[in-house]
Amino acid sequence: MKLIYASLILATSMISCSNAINSSDKPKVVDNQKTSDTIPPVETRNANTDYKPAFEGQTRIAGVVTTTPYKVDVITEELNSPWGVVELPDGRLLVTENEGTMRIVDVSNGNLSEEITGIPEVDDRGQGGLLGLTLAPDFSESRMVYWAFVEEVEEGNHTAVAKGRLADNEKTIENAEVIYRVTPTYDGKLHYGGRVLFNEEGNLFLSVGERSDKVTRPQAQDLKSAFGKIIHITTDGEPVAGNPFEGRTDALPEIYSYGHRNPQGMAFHPETGELWSNEFGPRGGDELNLIKPGNNYGWPTITYGIEYAGGKIGDPVIQQKEGMEQPVYYWDPVLSPSGMTFYKGDNIPEWKNNLFITGLNSNHIARIVLDGKKVVGEERILADQGERFRDITQGTNGTLYTVTDGGKLYSISK
Repeated sequence: MKLIYASLILATSMISCSNAINSSDKPKVVDNQKTSDTIPPVETRNANTDYKPAFEGQTRIAGVVTTTPYKVDVITEELNSPWGVVELPDGRLLVTENEGTMRIVDVSNGNLSEEITGIPEVDDRGQGGLLGLTLAPDFSESRMVYWAFVEEVEEGNHTAVAKGRLADNEKTIENAEVIYRVTPTYDGKLHYGGRVLFNEEGNLFLSVGERSDKVTRPQAQDLKSAFGKIIHITTDGEPVAGNPFEGRTDALPEIYSYGHRNPQGMAFHPETGELWSNEFGPRGGDELNLIKPGNNYGWPTITYGIEYAGGKIGDPVIQQKEGMEQPVYYWDPVLSPSGMTFYKGDNIPEWKNNLFITGLNSNHIARIVLDGKKVVGEERILADQGERFRDITQGTNGTLYTVTDGGKLYSISK
């Protein structure tokens, strides 16, 4: 395992970042839970647009720095395009690999299991493949695993959720079955969403993209389509009783929220229990949202981004509209956000309840400090590694584990 020591040091006139200092170095202490005019935003590049935020602090908030020294281990570099990671009860990690396999990683030595068989075939073209995963709350007894993947059919493909039992010998998934399929099916290669997690009631949330193409974008606003939605289902794939559109003939009963572009990260706040989600904007306009049942998050009617080719989005081009939620925070240029988790550990007290979001094209992990529903600070973690960070989870020992598209698994610990 490769070992990197990391800390951030406040210099006299600027913040300098070093992810390779000796552990005996003592960083100067600053109050990193408060914003300050002396700590500039971490983003220094020009924005893609001249759009004005809806409120102060909605973008380019003041920077913060971690003052507690922490270490970074490269546990393995041998994963094959990992997409999702979750901790098993014994501290090992179960990882999905995009081409359609799962593996178990022993974090003590970096050893990988053989490929776990029994998983339904995936369509891994474009942004498809085997995506996020989660364990049943009673996994220690049931050994049930739930995962999202892209399923190919004659008409095209769609995001789906499957479940199955991890065999006692850990070599296969037993009795795998698909419990939910996104409708409609579409012949495309982009924007599947694909993050899945349990709430305290034992039901599942699934994030679903709007499939990217201009012809499918409007379906993010269409309540008869599952595109561009966050879905709320039972472990049998049925709509959860009490969902916001239950009983309506003009809406799918499994829809929890809508107006999303390509949400790839979801997490529950450890104290409030609130559901937070991120999503890719186009060129700029990546969002962090606080998800409320039945709410409309605006895509493609409102956005803080532009087309990849440079054109403006919408007719008229607007960033705010009554009845549509504003992002709690947005990035321009992009963060390119994927998996995320709240820090619940005590090892690094200044990180308590902070949100950690993996960045793909941005090549860093964003540490987001929240004060209630407002972002009050941002820091970039592991920005010197040059990796596309895909997912992140916290172990019961307080360690953060993150995987990259390039096949690495990192641990971040005190």
